[in-house]
Amino acid sequence: MAELDTSGGGKGKGGKVRSKKQSTRVDLTAMVDLAFLLVTFFMLTTTLSKPKAMDLAMPDKNEDKPQDQEPIAASRTVTVLLGKDNRLEWFVGVPTEPLSAPTVDNYGKDGIRKVLIEKGKEIKQKTGKDMFVIIKPSDKSIYRNMIDIIDELNITNNKLYAIVDITPVEIGLLKDVGLY
Repeated sequence: MAELDTSGGGKGKGGKVRSKKQSTRVDLTAMVDLAFLLVTFFMLTTTLSKPKAMDLAMPDKNEDKPQDQEPIAASRTVTVLLGKDNRLEWFVGVPTEPLSAPTVDNYGKDGIRKVLIEKGKEIKQKTGKDMFVIIKPSDKSIYRNMIDIIDELNITNNKLYAIVDITPVEIGLLKDVGLY
């Protein structure tokens, strides 16, 4: 509220009549109350960042009917072994008889993404079917590596992949190149 000061002005001295000096004072109490009400309102009604979750389809555990599982040719599979120091090793086929030599690579567009694109096209031309990627994280890989490889699969639009436990033979492959 604003108020006017009407006091003063030389009454009773008998001198010249001067005009009254008026001072103004603005009371900010109501504005401060309104500011706190707005701050409280926005604190209570604002939602902070929502958690972002990636959709991951997991197969049903169907141990009773293993015949429902469709076999996939080794020539269509690319196995990605996640090692330490943000590096990985990949090969086509099975670990005992790989169709391509195991290759150490890194994450990113010049690393595994380029491989996934090239091998996907190559396998599609040879077999007429899409490539199947088997991801095998080791004990030395970190959670970020798993997220990175799934991101690369989404970027390359590869919908066929599985996350599988790593075998001792594959751990041996990682040890041979110093990734375990």
